[in-house]
Amino acid sequence: MGRRSRKRGVPERSGAGVAASDTSRAERDAARQRRAEAMARGETPPRAARRRRTPGKTSFEDRPPAPWGSFPLVEIVVLIALVLLVGGLALGSLAGLELSIREHFGGFRSHSALLAGAVAAAAITLTYFVTKGGGAGIAVVPVVVGGVVFMAAFWLFRQAFARRTGGVGFRR
Repeated sequence: MGRRSRKRGVPERSGAGVAASDTSRAERDAARQRRAEAMARGETPPRAARRRRTPGKTSFEDRPPAPWGSFPLVEIVVLIALVLLVGGLALGSLAGLELSIREHFGGFRSHSALLAGAVAAAAITLTYFVTKGGGAGIAVVPVVVGGVVFMAAFWLFRQAFARRTGGVGFRR
């Protein structure tokens, strides 16, 4: 078996310029303390003491300025995209619900569970806002209400489909 490879600290890549073994811990602590005091006074370190950049690597400061200045255009566009995404998902869900209502009450296919789930979700949401979120003790109330509403709505939707199809409880 060969030797296992491991990452080794390379001084020129670490950004320090000096290997940690070339200085003592006390020297490093003292230098760190001096830098912290200088920053507290508002002084900037000299150019040589700043982190050296590796040739070919870019940093955040190297980015070209946006043509529109400091206006947060990217953030606004992302917000609009998120709103459209949520709105699109909501509209798509409503379209699917409308189709299942038509198919169910037209006697084409039973969607009792889907419709009962939609009614239960509305009941859970309404109960949550009526109880104002409650606490740990009240948190179970919307779930219980949702379960009862689901079972009642499922039975009612199943009966409505059976009446529409002449007694058939479901169709594939």
